[in-house]
Amino acid sequence: MIGMGGGDCPFEFNFDEKTFKVGDVVSYRVTGSLDGMPFVGTLAEVHDDHVIIAADANDPTVRYRATRESRPVVDESEI
Repeated sequence: MIGMGGGDCPFEFNFDEKTFKVGDVVSYRVTGSLDGMPFVGTLAEVHDDHVIIAADANDPTVRYRATRESRPVVDESEI
């Protein structure tokens, strides 16, 4: 994957929601005013119908519920 500066992306993402596991790095999206912007997080929990994303490596309390799909979606109200 190519990064925003044109070089290699420093992240390796799992885009296969069927194989998601805790610790996987995912690219996720947020609805509303942040729609279209890519975000990076680590899966903290994986459930049948949703995932919990740890969104801030420096603050483990920042977690968002998201859809379970190749690029999970977080509702803006979670932010």
